Amino acid sequence: MAVGLRSRFETVKEKVRLHGDESRHEQTDQWCNRDLVPLPPNRRTWGWFHYYGFWTLSSLNITNWQTPSTFLTEGLSVSQSMLIIVIGRFMIAAFSTVVAWCGLRWHIGFTIQNRFTWGMRGSYIPLLQRVLLNFIWNAIQCWNGGRLAAVCMTALWPSYAKMRNFLPESLPTTGDEFVGFIVFWVLSTPLLWIPPEKFKIPFLFTSIYSALGMISMMIWALSTAKGVGPLMNTGVALPEGSLWNVSWLLMAGINQTVGSNSAGITNGSDFSRYARDWKAYVIGTISSGWITGVLVCLVGLVTTSAGQKIYGEVYWNPPDLLMKMMDNGDGSSAARAGVFFLAFGFCLTSMFENICGNAVAGGIDLAGMCPHYINIRRGAIITFVAAWIVQPWQLVNKATTFIQVLSSFSVFLSPLIGLMAADFYILRGRKIRLSHLYSTKNTSYWYWNGINWRAALAWVCGWIPTIGGLVVAVEGDTNAPRGLYEIYYMAFFIGFFTSAILFIILNKLFPVAGMGEYDEADLYGTFTVKEAANLGVIPVDFQTDAYDDSGELSLAQEMFDKKE
Repeated sequence: MAVGLRSRFETVKEKVRLHGDESRHEQTDQWCNRDLVPLPPNRRTWGWFHYYGFWTLSSLNITNWQTPSTFLTEGLSVSQSMLIIVIGRFMIAAFSTVVAWCGLRWHIGFTIQNRFTWGMRGSYIPLLQRVLLNFIWNAIQCWNGGRLAAVCMTALWPSYAKMRNFLPESLPTTGDEFVGFIVFWVLSTPLLWIPPEKFKIPFLFTSIYSALGMISMMIWALSTAKGVGPLMNTGVALPEGSLWNVSWLLMAGINQTVGSNSAGITNGSDFSRYARDWKAYVIGTISSGWITGVLVCLVGLVTTSAGQKIYGEVYWNPPDLLMKMMDNGDGSSAARAGVFFLAFGFCLTSMFENICGNAVAGGIDLAGMCPHYINIRRGAIITFVAAWIVQPWQLVNKATTFIQVLSSFSVFLSPLIGLMAADFYILRGRKIRLSHLYSTKNTSYWYWNGINWRAALAWVCGWIPTIGGLVVAVEGDTNAPRGLYEIYYMAFFIGFFTSAILFIILNKLFPVAGMGEYDEADLYGTFTVKEAANLGVIPVDFQTDAYDDSGELSLAQEMFDKKE
């Protein structure tokens, strides 16, 4: 009987196990599967508009819409708040491109990229951080998206907003919020089956729809208010007795803007590896990640200001403003129709932003932890289902301190980004040996028992100086030493440069083998002829026969020889 059970277990195990086409270099083992190998040219389908759409998801959303409110409430003027946003969004695009270049050049993602820095086993340290963040942020995004779904349902059925609360009083939420969460989660689920190579149509649809919705909302507000309203004229109004002058608040604002996007910066290569060429990534990132991101903040500011003139109150949160626009469902049918159109646009963007930025990203990270059984789709499903385990209604409505800590997680991520940049650009000269990233034998990336202690030490030293500031900021301790706050207000940059510089020093004092080496032949069918020539790599199709049928040297070999 035991033999029979073992046999059945092995059968099920074999069916669940992933299998790749080894003729296309898609071997599946403990370090590799189809979604982790360097992407071949036929799978690199993203052009500039893909990246425009990708960054649009992080621009045309509620969080970015509300960004100016944070700085205005701290006492800064409108112009100063917008200056923070312009500089901050530019730095996000710049840091993202720095990290993503490894994916553009070698076509590997964050999961694999960390193996040559941290070691094969050490790479689990940054992976676990991102898996945790993906789980939590996916749940929170689903909950926030549920609020937009609730607005849509109120626009369709006004009685929805007045439904009886059927949940126990012990739960920090109401029945209408919970139903909205369920609807948002269920409607998002089918998007998990879209592979990243085919994201163009969703990007196109969400970008156009959401942009039209936001512009329409601004035009309506300006038309109804017959002007921009008083909020746009807000000047410097530092609270009486404030410990901080304008310069420090500007520094803190830039640090917060960049740091809040640090999770997306770290895994830039997960998506840059899908690029047809580097120009597609750079154009899409600058045009949307920077320019569109700034414009959305401006649109949100103008609309909120006009809304203040209309209603006499400031509504920074779009769901609150939308509910007010239709008088919580008691407004006219025309008002409810307009609100539904606008809320659906926000909801759609939140839906696909969550799938792409959290679920799919989480799927890639989980695939790196268990390549035998988890690919991107399975990992995305696991991440999405985990929303019910995380219970976002407890986090968003109750645990405000936890959310603040989560938003400050850049304290730990910026040193990680510094390691990635220093290793790839300075120590390795943008050269890596792909074949050593998928094996524990004869590899330069095994270090000490699979862990590069230099990276671990440099990473810890990057966040130790700023962790004290994080603690006192979360606790709101006004009696804490001023220096802790000052360091915390520069946490992203201190963590980045501290870890980067220390990592370089440690590698100079304790050098490792294989720095700057790369495979002389394209072993995975990764590169086009032109790419191979630029890298000094022999293309896979020409490794056994350098001559064509006419007896002349092939184009690939000629280009390779010229490069040499």
